[in-house]
Amino acid sequence: MAVDKNMHILVVDDYQTMIRIIRNLLKQLGFNNVDEATDGKAALEKISAKSYGLIISDWNMEPMTGLDLLKSIRGGGSKVPFIMVTAESKTENVLAAREAGVNNYIVKPFNADTLKTKLSSVLGEF
Repeated sequence: MAVDKNMHILVVDDYQTMIRIIRNLLKQLGFNNVDEATDGKAALEKISAKSYGLIISDWNMEPMTGLDLLKSIRGGGSKVPFIMVTAESKTENVLAAREAGVNNYIVKPFNADTLKTKLSSVLGEF
């Protein structure tokens, strides 16, 4: 099945520059319907109002972390593909994210090729 490049994607990060970088990388890959939230609580509000085909979230945010956001989404029964982005590559973080139901994990810094590889593993080849 072909990947729907018109799907709505939510990028969650408390650092506006990182949101801009991810948005630009997604645009390079052909994804243009990108919304943003600056923390987990704001993301939950957006998720309750709109259906997303993918969520890309930073781990370290206040007041609600990316891991807490993921747990909340999975706790509500949602299977929406979720990619965690973080500067932390510690094994225990990766395991915690996997246990919470993350679909994939990207360690900063990364480029369009890395993002495409991670997206392909979650959404299918495109």
